[in-house]
Amino acid sequence: MRQPRAHRDSFNPGPVGRKERARFVFIGRLRTDSFIEFARHRAARLGLWIDVAQISEVAITVNVSGPTELVDAFEMACSLGPYDCLVLEVARDDRVLAA
Repeated sequence: MRQPRAHRDSFNPGPVGRKERARFVFIGRLRTDSFIEFARHRAARLGLWIDVAQISEVAITVNVSGPTELVDAFEMACSLGPYDCLVLEVARDDRVLAA
């Protein structure tokens, strides 16, 4: 008996295509060490390049680059933040990189 073919989810765009560089400014009540460790860990799990640009207790600026979909996932994860930080706002500036 033939097995049915696997169904491909309609929301899955397939292979990750475009790459982008994004600058994020996370604003809120931030414990700097905790938030930076959290952001670096999320970037590593997603296979993204990250550079922490500016740090204060109310705003942390990071530059991230990689596949667009994974950069979006990074933004979502960091907007929720670690348990001891409260992210109130995220500002984002994107640049699409050549493939």
